Amino acid sequence: MSAVVKENFELSSPVTQFIGRPRELFIDGKWVPAQSGKTFPVENPATGEEIAQVAEGDKADIDVAVKAARRAYESGAWPSMTPSARGRLIHRIGDLILEHLDEFAELESLDNGKPVSVARAADVPLAADMFHYMSGWCTKRHGDLLPLSVLYTPGVQYHSYTRPEPVGVVGQIVPWNFPLLMAVWKLAPALACGCTVVIKVAEETPLSALRLGEIMQEAGLPNGVVNIITGFGETAGAALAAHTGIDKIAFTGSTEVGRMIVKAAANDLKKVSLELGGKSPNIVLSDADMDVAIPGALNAIFFNQGECCAAGSRLFVDQKVFDQVVEGVAEQAKQIKMGPGLDPTTQLGPMVSDAQFTRVSGLVDSGAAEGARALSGGKKREGKGYFIEPTIFVDTKPG
Repeated sequence: MSAVVKENFELSSPVTQFIGRPRELFIDGKWVPAQSGKTFPVENPATGEEIAQVAEGDKADIDVAVKAARRAYESGAWPSMTPSARGRLIHRIGDLILEHLDEFAELESLDNGKPVSVARAADVPLAADMFHYMSGWCTKRHGDLLPLSVLYTPGVQYHSYTRPEPVGVVGQIVPWNFPLLMAVWKLAPALACGCTVVIKVAEETPLSALRLGEIMQEAGLPNGVVNIITGFGETAGAALAAHTGIDKIAFTGSTEVGRMIVKAAANDLKKVSLELGGKSPNIVLSDADMDVAIPGALNAIFFNQGECCAAGSRLFVDQKVFDQVVEGVAEQAKQIKMGPGLDPTTQLGPMVSDAQFTRVSGLVDSGAAEGARALSGGKKREGKGYFIEPTIFVDTKPG
């Protein structure tokens, strides 16, 4: 059985102060409550306890945010800013993220549950890298000169060229598995291209994106260029996807919701980009290096608690090495140290929420009920938090 460590860890002073302040919507450069006055709780998945209350944005707040983004796109400092100035500002955001690396890592672990060691080594530095990288594109986006030969106008010379233009106001909806990184991967390219943004962050994990809003203010981002809405998908998310003031919608999440986004965007032919869920297989052949393949297969499914769109949730193994591989993966799974993400020695944190815990628990139970055999795990941890042991099933049936 995986080791479990204690649940409670003392928060740093910056994080304590951050979650102790009212967490409001970021619209037009200001922090404002939801128009309805409603808030909702954010939980620590390691304990199931409330850690903060955030504003519950809805259709009315989305409308205000979209209008602010439209004003910022069509007038004000953003459209008149030179590419080099915009690049310096975007680069500054990346610098500030690195200056507050430990704070961001702690926030990411606190409401998502992921190991703080992973957030510190990967999520936060990669977020800063994205702003640094995209800052360079501000001065490198250009069109082409097209040589034309028009046969029906002999002797006439033409000057033909293309010029890339920003899409406009972009609506973005991001998931809970990599809260900061998913937000940044959408925000930084849009800003580099000169777009303005309304981003709806996942209700389970809003804290790091709200802190990012403060960082953007500190960097000097003009009012209305980025607007951050916390709320639920069926209200705020649906309103954003359907809003006629949005020129493009970018969504990362489930295939089911992706279909709904496409339908909502079709009414006014919005541009759409989707990154949806998958069911990714790992294939291990008999000539594989088992010292690499076994830990690789383990990491593919249990990294980030398996909460990845590309998690290696299925493992197909050549019969010649089947026993060696599955027994090796199962044995290593038993050694994974499970615990709260804020423990620096934790390797596997909790599921992100009670809903995800219930869903994954149901999958484990249904596998056992269908006759699959658990070589490791297969149990839910008793007590606080949304912990499920790392589980390896064999003798599964095709679904």
